[in-house]
Amino acid sequence: MKQNNSNTIEHELREQLLTMAAQDQKLREELLNSQRLFDGYNEELEKLHYEHAQRLEKIIQAKGWPTESMVGIDGARAAWLILQHAIGRPDLLRKCLPLLQQAAQRGEIDAKFPAYLEDRICFFQRQPQKFGTQFDWDEDGNLSPWQIQDLARVDELREKIGLPSLEAQIKLMRQNAAEEREKPPCDWTMRMEEMHRWSRKVGWID
Repeated sequence: MKQNNSNTIEHELREQLLTMAAQDQKLREELLNSQRLFDGYNEELEKLHYEHAQRLEKIIQAKGWPTESMVGIDGARAAWLILQHAIGRPDLLRKCLPLLQQAAQRGEIDAKFPAYLEDRICFFQRQPQKFGTQFDWDEDGNLSPWQIQDLARVDELREKIGLPSLEAQIKLMRQNAAEEREKPPCDWTMRMEEMHRWSRKVGWID
């Protein structure tokens, strides 16, 4: 990837992105500490994600996708984080996917960013993912990768963009869940039904 050029980085834009990302993580930490993070999609968090999505969309309309040369490595990562969490705006995620793919091809952002976004779109559309980055609780109460398009090739695809093996990722995700005291849903079927209703409401599925 290209090195940062301090003469071209738009510092005000970078600070906006970093501030939004910090607000996102602060609220997440507060919800985690109060044991409310995993009790459905928290309304306060949903509101913040939607507001940030609106602001990010305006930035993209004015400047294009924030690249490392524009906002620095940390600013580019913050923009990606904000987009990943804008799950109530399927139109925005879908519109941004080719922007991220093109930026990654030019070496202007981390190659993992469009991969995560592509998988996230597949997950919420309830379609198999490509890189195995999205996880959810399965019927047996295990945190597992969402359905994968080509399980035989997934580690090859992951390696190309700098991701660990799927086996290593599963171990890490389950370890993180345990550390954060995340537990499987009491009623898996009900959770799936609630997720489908929400996905239809915001426009992920018909």
